[in-house]
Amino acid sequence: MSIKRLLILGLFISTSGLIHAQLNPISWSFTSKKLDDKTYELHMKAFIQEGWHLFSQNQPEDAIAIPTGFVLNKNPLVSFDGKIKEVGILERFHDKKLDLSANQYSNNVSFVQVVKLKTKVKTNVTGTVEYQTCNDERCLPPRKVNFTIPIQ
Repeated sequence: MSIKRLLILGLFISTSGLIHAQLNPISWSFTSKKLDDKTYELHMKAFIQEGWHLFSQNQPEDAIAIPTGFVLNKNPLVSFDGKIKEVGILERFHDKKLDLSANQYSNNVSFVQVVKLKTKVKTNVTGTVEYQTCNDERCLPPRKVNFTIPIQ
């Protein structure tokens, strides 16, 4: 292969990587809502661009998707009450050709975690969400987003 072809190939690969790296069809908001003196809901809301899908935390056994996952860091001032719940319109996708399935969301979905303060104090809950998104033509590699949610 000539040097010219190698340079063109290298330029194409690096440009494709930049375009791919800039594509992010999911944006997030992280907020808390006070329910009573010491009880709050954490809302981790995904806004999904038209034509794209975000996968549920819960996938069927024949799933083709990497499920959305949250890691909530320990905080000695907070206890987590139950599991993170999904609030949105769940779509059950099935590819007949590949005989594979996925549970997914379009437009938006909220992931809600109830937390209880051990004492009346201002604090934060920090964590990471890892997710994958696809459209009808391709899937993007999994992405991680760090977050901090103030509880006041």
